Amino acid sequence: MQKPVKKVVIAGGGTAGWMTAALLRKVLQQEIEIELVESEDIGIVGVGEATIPPIQIFNQYLGLDEKEFLRETKATIKLAIKFENWRVDGESYYHTFGAPGANIGFCGFQHFWMRAKQAGLTNSLWDYDLNYLCSEQGVFNKINTQNPVYDLQYAYHFDSALYGQYLRKLSEKAGVKRTEGLIEHVDVDPESGFITALQLKSGQQIEGDLFIDCTGMRKLLIGKTLGVEYESWDHWLPADSAFAIPTERFDSTLPYTRSIAHKVGWQWRIPLTHRNGNGMVYSSKYISDEDALNTLMSHLDSKPLDEPRKIGFETGRTDKQWHKNVIAIGLSSGFLEPLESTSIHLIQSGIVRLLKMFPNERITPAMTQLYNAESKLEFETIRDFIILHYHVNERDDSDFWRDMRTMSIPDRLQQKMDAFKETAAIFNDNNDIFRDASWLQVMLGQGIQPQDYHPGAKVHGDQELLNVMAKIHDAKRQPLSKMLTHDEFLSRYLATLGDA
Repeated sequence: MQKPVKKVVIAGGGTAGWMTAALLRKVLQQEIEIELVESEDIGIVGVGEATIPPIQIFNQYLGLDEKEFLRETKATIKLAIKFENWRVDGESYYHTFGAPGANIGFCGFQHFWMRAKQAGLTNSLWDYDLNYLCSEQGVFNKINTQNPVYDLQYAYHFDSALYGQYLRKLSEKAGVKRTEGLIEHVDVDPESGFITALQLKSGQQIEGDLFIDCTGMRKLLIGKTLGVEYESWDHWLPADSAFAIPTERFDSTLPYTRSIAHKVGWQWRIPLTHRNGNGMVYSSKYISDEDALNTLMSHLDSKPLDEPRKIGFETGRTDKQWHKNVIAIGLSSGFLEPLESTSIHLIQSGIVRLLKMFPNERITPAMTQLYNAESKLEFETIRDFIILHYHVNERDDSDFWRDMRTMSIPDRLQQKMDAFKETAAIFNDNNDIFRDASWLQVMLGQGIQPQDYHPGAKVHGDQELLNVMAKIHDAKRQPLSKMLTHDEFLSRYLATLGDA
């Protein structure tokens, strides 16, 4: 007989554990007892230093002061990712958090842009994107306007270890109990198969009704104890290793992430206020660890602050992220390489999904099935978006890129690519965190050229359409005069910390 859920035990700390603890406490208040078990002896992977805009919603719901958050986590502003050398060596494009253009009619802006190009327009699609314009100039400022033309969507780069520590302080203050210790054994009820308690190396026993597995790639509860299988996607995403190394920050801080493709794999560069985060993602099937490390070290633009650290992984997802009375959050639920900065978002969405379905008297099969179906679709749509970057390339300098170009891909991704290539149409899934503008920028940036456009783009005459495009072009540039350099903004904004 199931017991009502009165106590939640979170196994593991880090970003996943403390994000979970903070939001559970905020939403459920004192109705549920929350205890988090972690050990200082277990390291944190900490590759998720770049985020996407929904992190703002998470922080705001917790009641975090943005200025304090920026200071505590050594954060900077992120407007976009700049993809360099992905289609061909020497070429780059941006995937921004903005949307190019404006709503002109029934069909998307790209259709009007294509029609205008036939009428003589020479501007790129990104010339109509405020996030792109600010990224290119290295500027940022907050814009107080309801006009969507001036919408400047942003996220953050931050130190994920510091974020976890920041949330820990807030969570403990709010009543979350933290227990230091190594989990030595997990007790399971022989009849129900539910976990009943965690046995610590110290001999302490931590009992609970619902358990959250935040033990990272060890998957201590969901995998090792309950035996839930892992679905590997290494046939689509063969990268299985990364080296990470911090370096000195630059004098000028750019408001975007850099993703730089190399002969085998790709390099990230993430600017923080106290350092730069750097790393190299690669497949051990195509390159040795030594050569991958040499590639990374030879492309650093500032002095290393520590020794490089290797991280091994297998891209894929845990088949059932909620099984029995265990929910996997964070790396225990699956791993998608940090190409599009989705690691922390998947923590966030997993917690929010759990809270929407949080059990009261008992855990029901319908609840767990719905949770697993939604999380499966979310993981798959992100997977497909990442595959797109690799698959649509014209590089010919290694077997890695040639194999990525010729491999078979998921049907849903192929349909999206075909629709865009044929008619510039973009069709999206409900649970896809990347909306139309994201797919548009990456498909166009990777070199997919639409062959046709929507007839709705023909309703304007040539000159009328060019005049409309000129107005949008000028409007997107109006806010630039009010922008500050990224560093100026951070300095001025944080100087007002504590102001009402």
